[in-house]
Amino acid sequence: MNHIAVIGAGITGITTAYSLLDRGFSVTVFDRQRYAAMETSFANGGQLSASNAEVWNSWGTVLKGLKWLAKGDAPLLLNPRPSWHKYSWLAEFVANIPRYEANTVATTKLAIAARERLFAVAARESIDFDLEKRGILHVYRNRAGYDHAAHVNGLLRRGGLDRRPVTPSEMKAIEPALHGDYFGGFFTESDCTGDIHRFTRGLAQACLRRGATFVYDADVSAVEPQAEGYAVRWSPAHQHGAAPGAPESMTVDGVVICAGLASRALAHGLGDRVNIYPVKGYSITVDLQGESRRAAPWVSLLDDETKIVSSRLGQDRFRVAGTAEFNGENRDIRADRVKPLVDWTRQLFPAVDTSKVVPWAGLRPMMPDMLPRVGRGKRPGVFYNTGHGHLGWTLSAATAELVAEEVGHAEAVGLRRAA
Repeated sequence: MNHIAVIGAGITGITTAYSLLDRGFSVTVFDRQRYAAMETSFANGGQLSASNAEVWNSWGTVLKGLKWLAKGDAPLLLNPRPSWHKYSWLAEFVANIPRYEANTVATTKLAIAARERLFAVAARESIDFDLEKRGILHVYRNRAGYDHAAHVNGLLRRGGLDRRPVTPSEMKAIEPALHGDYFGGFFTESDCTGDIHRFTRGLAQACLRRGATFVYDADVSAVEPQAEGYAVRWSPAHQHGAAPGAPESMTVDGVVICAGLASRALAHGLGDRVNIYPVKGYSITVDLQGESRRAAPWVSLLDDETKIVSSRLGQDRFRVAGTAEFNGENRDIRADRVKPLVDWTRQLFPAVDTSKVVPWAGLRPMMPDMLPRVGRGKRPGVFYNTGHGHLGWTLSAATAELVAEEVGHAEAVGLRRAA
């Protein structure tokens, strides 16, 4: 199995390609965009956050979601319009509530491993991605939120993470720019932040230097089994005003599907069930000039009540992100979902000028148990590394290694059998 196709050039696809190249495979990466990292890996919250490893499968999340149903600016929004995919996904989400603790611990362990791998890759390839190793501060406005965080802290510690409680005065010392009154917080010194888009594009260039082939503007429609290997079939991505291009194909020895939302349909064609649902998140990028550079925080924040995170991306950018919207494959950027992010910035950092703000929305590919699908499919030579939800940036460096190990093991077994 020498030639592997990677479907998807987001953070999971590019880290997977890099790990496969490390093991001597020939790699071709397909993506429907013109460049790497142009969809969900474009402008996320920036946090590399083992401290945010708590899965959402809990009755508390369900009750909050019901409470927020009629509130347009709520952190979690569910379009009640009937959809079999959406409601069957939600049913599986509820069915995974008993695995809340085990899945949180497992995610924590994976996030810690991913962080070390990502640092090593960035250093090896000299990738500048506005990395800030200043920790992540979780802030809580009342006792109920703080007490829940204390319970979660026990699970994070079981996963190997050191996250310590801090008083309101300690919070202000950790991040002097922070305004407002808080009950308390938790601080994870080992967590960090960085620009996912800059990292992914830099790593894609490293893959290119190491011999990977990239096929962009390629809308992959199917991966079909052949007598030997698989045919990847695609059509040139449609450009406005251009005539549709002729379908094309390439035969490869194996395939790793890292295609985000498209993974579900591709998996179905290969006889696998990968129940991904799109969960929309929003972000704003604040252009920092003059006094705003001094007024914006350098320490990354997670506000538990509003479900909003923030990251400083170099001297002149401040990223604020949040919300979870269950509304199908809807990529519209809604003003009523962006406004809470701007308001939050004004409230916590009133001296930051928000006159130059770039909004963005992306669809997180999420599995019902909140764990990514990593490993083999039913057919030999088919593998998955997809469905990372809101933790793709945090987990990808580790899941790429896991799936590349699986590919390498499968090849070794095949060679032994052939001999």
